[in-house]
Amino acid sequence: MHPHSHDMKKYIIGIMTLLLSVTALSAQETMDLTTNNDTTSALTKRELRKQKVAKRNLHYNILGGPSYTPDFGAVLGGSALMTFRMNPSDTTQLRSVVPVAIAFLFNGGINLFSKPQLFFKGDRFRIFGKFAYKNTEDNFYGLGYNTNKDYVRSDTTSQYRYSGIQFNPWFLFRLGNSNIFAGPQIDINYDDITEPAKHLVNEPSYKAAGGTSKGYTNFNSGVGFLLTYDSRDIPANAYRGMYLDFRGMMYTKFLGSDDNFYRLEIDYRQYKNLGKRRVLAWTAQSKNVFGDVPLTQYVLTGTPFDLRGYYMGQYRDKSSHVVMAEYRQMINTDKSTWVKRMLNHVGFVGWAGCGFMGPTIGKIEGVLPNYGLGLRIEVQPRMNVRLDLGRNTVNKQMLFYFNMTEAF
Repeated sequence: MHPHSHDMKKYIIGIMTLLLSVTALSAQETMDLTTNNDTTSALTKRELRKQKVAKRNLHYNILGGPSYTPDFGAVLGGSALMTFRMNPSDTTQLRSVVPVAIAFLFNGGINLFSKPQLFFKGDRFRIFGKFAYKNTEDNFYGLGYNTNKDYVRSDTTSQYRYSGIQFNPWFLFRLGNSNIFAGPQIDINYDDITEPAKHLVNEPSYKAAGGTSKGYTNFNSGVGFLLTYDSRDIPANAYRGMYLDFRGMMYTKFLGSDDNFYRLEIDYRQYKNLGKRRVLAWTAQSKNVFGDVPLTQYVLTGTPFDLRGYYMGQYRDKSSHVVMAEYRQMINTDKSTWVKRMLNHVGFVGWAGCGFMGPTIGKIEGVLPNYGLGLRIEVQPRMNVRLDLGRNTVNKQMLFYFNMTEAF
């Protein structure tokens, strides 16, 4: 059977699972509305239920079961989405968002990842970040486009065992009454590669970095800055506004790192409201590293948060630039029946973009076109589960993704 048909089956199964969940939710709502009509009207019951839910500070959704990821294959996974206000009595405060994804691999291992967004009083202070723990099988495809695009992915050529942890909080302070935020960030991460494939041991960039038949380890400790303009209405799923972020990181032996290197990133995003729950979003991003860069800290082109369709880590070099646009639309109904209420939780997206990579900012050696379609399931107001099917036009493959909140 063609490998693309396997991806499509996994995509369809994921869609059906989520639709059944939403159907069950809508059916329960219908039951709530139609029982005990002798004492309270359906409309009154519905309003009471809405008021009760609205008074709760912590809202959470948990999804779990057998799943599939492009990088790890079959997994037993779960995703949780928690939203809350730091001050429950302040209804004008932005809700903090904590998405958590965990996956237990059938071939052994675990992957835990979170990108929280915490908003404090008056939105004067924010804490964002990335926190991850991985103990999984992974793949290394060498460095640079010409090597990456032709490198064979298999248990004898690219595979290794990876164990690592990352602690990367960002501290953002609002400047006056503007939409500008600035602050420091910290990044501490440890990478441990073991059980490298027999042919990976002789891969030139792996050997040059100090990798051996026993593996490769690296510790990085860095500090940096962030300067951000953010006028998005809801950062986790914006309908309007702009986001422009400049950030730099310095990793040095003085701070405990094994190597001296630097990272500079620019991230621009714009959101245009085209109507009720219809948005056109676009982004341009540039990520660059300089100095004595560890093997595991090169910039990746193609992740679940940009060019979906490329294996994460398949394309890596010192410089990566991405441009893409995405159309997002939720289905709007009058919610008069359980079917319409179910459909009101469903939406779709389509995107197209391109990545550019090379050994320096100004030298482009590879072009990575990308496009795809996705399904959205609203589990909380303005908070979606996303299922995406992306096309890698270089290697002629399609990959399926399951995540909480939007890609960008």
